[in-house]
Amino acid sequence: MPFRTVTVDGAAWRVQPTGYVTANTKDEFALIFARGTGADRETRVVRYSPVGSRWREQSFAALSDDDLRRLFAQSQPSATSPEAFYAR
Repeated sequence: MPFRTVTVDGAAWRVQPTGYVTANTKDEFALIFARGTGADRETRVVRYSPVGSRWREQSFAALSDDDLRRLFAQSQPSATSPEAFYAR
């Protein structure tokens, strides 16, 4: 999967599609934001509905850094997300 890096509040987050899609496919995708490594790794997940392009990688590529920061603001901790296996 492709990934990008976006800076939020001075911290660099690696962001990429999770591969998870809803039952209707292509109507909503999940992105995972991660920073750090090992036990210090922090992850957050958000779902979004693409506008325009309906393919995951194309819609992800079409998101601007500002779009990614807005999605990050709506993200939830990985412990509440099945896409991140409810991990810390």
